Amino acid sequence: VQLQASGGGLVQAGGSLRLSCAATGTIYSGNLMDWYRRAPGKQREFVASISAGVYINYKETVKGRFTISRDNDKNMVYLQMDSLKPEDTAVYYCHTRTGGIDYWGEGTLVTVSS
Repeated sequence: VQLQASGGGLVQAGGSLRLSCAATGTIYSGNLMDWYRRAPGKQREFVASISAGVYINYKETVKGRFTISRDNDKNMVYLQMDSLKPEDTAVYYCHTRTGGIDYWGEGTLVTVSS
């Protein structure tokens, strides 16, 4: 299993970005897919997760601004980020767990300027 995140960049506060995560290898449609982030000088933290499309969870501070979705046919997971704030600046990682093993993508940098 390999995960590759993309879509990061520099955006002004209030702007939007859409992150994508391409999964290759054996990913089952029922796998929970997550987005995490690591801000400068901080520990990695949970951002959002999506199961088979029914159960979705968000970090409290991104609720109403971020939307996670997935396309099981394409093995893709997305994170639409709107109303971005400087505190959203971080490297964003996609993650899944299958066969008892955690898989992480390399991450994509999101920088929000004030």
